Amino acid sequence: MNYTLNHFYLCKTPLSAESPSDVEIITKADNSEDFPRVFKEFENLRSHAFNDDNIYSVVRADDIYELVRTSSEKLAKEEAFEKAQPEIITNLQHRVMQGKDANAKAILKEVHGIED
Repeated sequence: MNYTLNHFYLCKTPLSAESPSDVEIITKADNSEDFPRVFKEFENLRSHAFNDDNIYSVVRADDIYELVRTSSEKLAKEEAFEKAQPEIITNLQHRVMQGKDANAKAILKEVHGIED
């Protein structure tokens, strides 16, 4: 059995992301003692997307933030991108329905192959 050292990565995936290469690593924690710092930053970055009841709402998010625990930046970007896909699609669909957002509509069509 091989031991792999894992880190906590805070990742930002823009709504226009087309691949893991579009994911940004904001920071990482090398150990459990540093995790509270990374988690606090995660909460701060997501805070704009909370509704009046203090519940996170993906449709209010400007970017998708994920905390990922893995062994490399490459794997962190891949996992964050995969996790963000359903939230990105939901957010973009909401933007199209609510505001007739042409940019969101174009991203849905060109990147995700979804037409209204």
